[in-house]
Amino acid sequence: MIRLESTPVARQGIDREIDGALSRLQRRATNLGDGARYLASAIRRATEGGKRFRPLLVVSAFETLWGDDDHRIGVYQVAAAFELLHTAFVIHDDVIDHDTERRGLPNVGGEFRQRGLKKGADADGSALLGDAAAILAGDLLLHEAGRMIALAQLPDHMRQPLLEMLDDAVLISAMGELSDVEHAVSPGEVDADAVLRTTRDKTAAYSFSAPLQAGGLIAGAPSPSVYALERFGQRLGLAYQLVDDLIGAFGSSAVSGKEEGCDLREAKKTHLISLARKTPKWPEVSEALAQAHTGPIAVRAAQEALSESGARAELECLIFDTLEETLDIVDSSTLPEACKDMLRNLVRAVQERIP
Repeated sequence: MIRLESTPVARQGIDREIDGALSRLQRRATNLGDGARYLASAIRRATEGGKRFRPLLVVSAFETLWGDDDHRIGVYQVAAAFELLHTAFVIHDDVIDHDTERRGLPNVGGEFRQRGLKKGADADGSALLGDAAAILAGDLLLHEAGRMIALAQLPDHMRQPLLEMLDDAVLISAMGELSDVEHAVSPGEVDADAVLRTTRDKTAAYSFSAPLQAGGLIAGAPSPSVYALERFGQRLGLAYQLVDDLIGAFGSSAVSGKEEGCDLREAKKTHLISLARKTPKWPEVSEALAQAHTGPIAVRAAQEALSESGARAELECLIFDTLEETLDIVDSSTLPEACKDMLRNLVRAVQERIP
């Protein structure tokens, strides 16, 4: 995960706005029944433990573009909205992936499955309850993210473009996730360009481009600067997700937070696999991948086959080329030097994640 340097004041400001939104939800749920109160508490737990790098991107862009201090509360509110948006996507993603835990603890769906079992539901019933609760939790957070931006303490002329950024981020990310699932269930080969586009769309817009653009817009940056932040975020988001592909295939459990080779065990159709398909070694790679779900030894064999095919090296080259493109965007822009330094630090942070 990327870590951003932040002042205690900035982190406290972001946390205060997130806490305020969650406390409001819990207050409103008080008289709506035990299930509503439990869901509001589960949503709060789902937001805990994150690094807050998306909201910190908003604040970092705002600060390094010399934003007006009169807009500081508003920028914290918009930043908090991006964290709630991220939590909503994570909760929905867990439903899609049938995951009931996150960071080793029950997620929203997992908590409500346990709740269903305690109330006497059978396995199917508790699973239905867990999925329903998770979907609804994500829905509530998506709504709250939009609400926070709509009511942020900012000049009226900023509100519409900020909402449009949020709108684009939600749409692009949702369609990217849909494409990812379509690729996963397709029995045959998936076009490599389509996989790469999906890789970008799942993450780049809401995790990088939109937060950076939002911070720039609130700072009053000129259009060319905001556009440079958008382009930078798109390329960096792609590089970030491609590094995730490498981590999912070759990263240790300490780095990935899951079993080593988790993507290989789950037969995910990442860009790494698309590259391997194009090599003469694909029959050997395909055979090794077919066995990867059986255990650690088979995972190691699949890792070796991918490396020997040249796919790993080719993906690493693509990552480095994409990172070079991000630096070119920074160097050719008219952004202030403080902002350029912040963006270069982000590039280095993504590069350091390569396993």
